[in-house]
Amino acid sequence: MASFSRTDTSVLGRWWWTVDRLTLSALLALIGFGYVMMLAASPAVAERIGATSRHLFFARQVIYLALAAAVMVGVSLLSPKSVRRLALLGCGGALVLTAATLLIGVEIKGARRWLPVPGLSLQPSEFLKPCFAVVAAWLIAESKAPGSRLPGTMLALGLYVFIAIILKSQPDIGMLLVITAVVFAQLFIAGLNLVLVGGAGLLGIAAAGMAYLMFPHVQSRVQRFLDPTSGDNYQVNVALEAFGYGGLFGRGPGEGRLKNVLPDAHADFVFAVAGEEFGMVVCLLILALFLFIVVRGLLRLLGEADLFVVLASAGLLTQFGLQAFVNMASSLHLIPTKGMTLPLVSYGGSSVIAIALGMGMLLALTRRRGPRGAEADA
Repeated sequence: MASFSRTDTSVLGRWWWTVDRLTLSALLALIGFGYVMMLAASPAVAERIGATSRHLFFARQVIYLALAAAVMVGVSLLSPKSVRRLALLGCGGALVLTAATLLIGVEIKGARRWLPVPGLSLQPSEFLKPCFAVVAAWLIAESKAPGSRLPGTMLALGLYVFIAIILKSQPDIGMLLVITAVVFAQLFIAGLNLVLVGGAGLLGIAAAGMAYLMFPHVQSRVQRFLDPTSGDNYQVNVALEAFGYGGLFGRGPGEGRLKNVLPDAHADFVFAVAGEEFGMVVCLLILALFLFIVVRGLLRLLGEADLFVVLASAGLLTQFGLQAFVNMASSLHLIPTKGMTLPLVSYGGSSVIAIALGMGMLLALTRRRGPRGAEADA
């Protein structure tokens, strides 16, 4: 790709000189870490859960990550108008499938979030997350357009409430938290009155309190965080031991031992496996990649005049950064545990492909659209 000439007018040539190559490189580096961490964690997990073939367990994630890279690059070729269309179709389809989980979904640990699909368990709410961020951004931006009579902001809030009801019914409080953060970040950027911002903050605190009172698993996690002696903190304790044993440079690839007794070593606690085998240095590198992607994405929006692009990109970056923070902070016992994957690093087909979809949309929206990049708006 680096051999493309600046005068190359092909689709790939125009893409190469308009896409944010540094952000793309950081995202591909995270996918690379995903491969490394699956090599480290998958054999022990496959043996513990009794998988028929350890190689098949790892091969699935290899396919998922390769597909994620293809989806990310493919979607980044789209124009903003095409991103809107894709998000509308994706949001509609994902919303129907997410609602279907309440009727025909597979129940795991008391929650119905997955649909039975041959070869994998599909979690449609993962795809709803990036698509909703773009659709909400479009609706809010349309309502702010001069002369517009579309009640876009109210439609976005109505769609959010409908999604919130479905997610609460599954229940998936973590996903609801992310989507709530996205929509309120977009409203704030769009110019929400400061009084309403304060009201939204109080509403969020009240909602958190209701979740604590209504859902026993939320109450249990908060109590165990505040008082570790009040319940089972096995996974968190093992994760903290893993970070301690890893030290600065880690025990070395494949030398970690606590992954053999850590139930979610390949998913929610993959960051702890990285800490034991590769040490604090690599953990800080992973953290730096996430921070770089979020900060660089926000900086690229400073000179953006299109409100839709600003809102959609900010929403996608909010959910990406928040999910990474929740996963890493949970592993380090800085916040109550929450079952969220580390974007592009943890095991999971729905998760990595949906995140790649969202990051592909981000790359498409933040492509330069000056004189040379004007074709990106077509």
